[in-house]
Amino acid sequence: MRLKSSIWVAAYLRRCQSEGVFGAVCRRGADEAGAVFVKLAFLDGNAMLYGPAPQAVYDDSRPIERVFAPSSAEPIAEQAVDERLEREVRFDPDAWIVEIEDKAGRHFLDLASK
Repeated sequence: MRLKSSIWVAAYLRRCQSEGVFGAVCRRGADEAGAVFVKLAFLDGNAMLYGPAPQAVYDDSRPIERVFAPSSAEPIAEQAVDERLEREVRFDPDAWIVEIEDKAGRHFLDLASK
């Protein structure tokens, strides 16, 4: 059984803040199982977006872990990330949006293997 989204987000923000990275919930989704999207702002007008990885990458031996995948290989304009998040919310109104800010690009997420 996977951790509730609300608990995962709270723990994730605490992890970021313990490392000196500012983070905040920009949109609160469904407490139980809302998809979580993380926007990493580089504070230079560019950002990365991380969303849930496809189900095919999940390991059956560890089904409760959340795994993320970047939406692009390189940082893109922050406005483009915001537009993508608007489309995601229209598609899934239960989605969470978390924004973190770090010039060094630290995100502390488990990423899907390529």
